[in-house]
Amino acid sequence: MELNSIKPAEGAKKARRRVGRGIGSGLGKTAGRGHKGQKSRSGGYHKVGFEGGQMPLQRRLPKRGFKSQSAKYNAEITLGELERLGAAEVDMLTLKQAKLIGEMTKNVKVIKSGALTIKVALSGGILATAGAKAAIEAAGGSVA
Repeated sequence: MELNSIKPAEGAKKARRRVGRGIGSGLGKTAGRGHKGQKSRSGGYHKVGFEGGQMPLQRRLPKRGFKSQSAKYNAEITLGELERLGAAEVDMLTLKQAKLIGEMTKNVKVIKSGALTIKVALSGGILATAGAKAAIEAAGGSVA
């Protein structure tokens, strides 16, 4: 086999359809578009979602909600989850390894939900609400 003799498999390449090139081609005159009407014209077709003048579906349905694109980088952790984790030193890496926060998370905040009895030291930019901070310090821990 030589590089100059390589050819595609038989039947792999098919000639493109040349429409509007005379009666002999089988696709002359109307070129497969039928007779008259909007779809037969060049450049003539409705826009996406157009329903012939009827109020389109995307306008009939109520619009509600919003999904923040920055939410995927933020996470919340409860005092109860810190209790179950049982680690004295808690940072982002510890939480990611314990699967308490996602891999893409950049900001973590501890919220006051549940109880904390063990001593926990938060580090590495983990924030806490005022109530959560008070609960952590009451248990002998610290928030950096």
